[in-house]
Amino acid sequence: MESRILKLAMAALLLVSGCAEKNAGEKNAQETAPSRAVQTTKKPVSKKVKNYRDYAKKIVHGELFDVNKIKNIKAYGEFEKYTYYSTAAGRESRVNVLLPPGYTEDKEYPVLYILHGFYDNEDWMTRKTVGIPEMLTELYEKGEAEEMIVVCPYIFVSEKLPYCTGMDLENCLAYDNFINDLTTDLMPFIEKNFSVKKGRENTAVTGFSMGGRESLFVGLSLPEVFGYVGACCPAPGLVPIPGLPMHPG
Repeated sequence: MESRILKLAMAALLLVSGCAEKNAGEKNAQETAPSRAVQTTKKPVSKKVKNYRDYAKKIVHGELFDVNKIKNIKAYGEFEKYTYYSTAAGRESRVNVLLPPGYTEDKEYPVLYILHGFYDNEDWMTRKTVGIPEMLTELYEKGEAEEMIVVCPYIFVSEKLPYCTGMDLENCLAYDNFINDLTTDLMPFIEKNFSVKKGRENTAVTGFSMGGRESLFVGLSLPEVFGYVGACCPAPGLVPIPGLPMHPG
């Protein structure tokens, strides 16, 4: 799973850097067009970078693993939504759960918690364009990942606000408060209603942007609970940042 996450992260970064290079190149070409004496040399692109860029293009154009083209495959299905009471928020909270193919109560499964970004909700990471079921099916079929339960919760936890209203200290602390919801209510709910393999070696957390910040916060705060921690483009806030009160550290 680690190599796949790194591939996706590198692909995204190279897509951005590729666009930046193209825009910079066009601008330079326009500025130097009147003078033919100016010559530019382009550094050769390494094979590794080319491979990542090809991989990024496949992501953009939807050319990844197609479960419909393989017979007798054990494919992940779709996320299902549940609700549980969050004592940290003082209200009902929502969570999406993805079960592995052939899920049975006779077997226990490791759990991966995936956290959404700022202003988003529990549905953001479950979108068809993200393709989590397809990616997990591919990894499982290749023997690169175990069957697992995937949990996508709503991580904005505030007793005063039902949803994020702005990028300020109050809203950021509501995201940080998810750690209390997670340990007090969400994890017990998942472990009660699904066949979970417990222990830090069977529990992982990851996220994007603000979810990346919270996955690091959760993982570093609870090393006895989470054996695997990942963060994609994590938002700042784990350490104090001078002049930015919304990131208390």
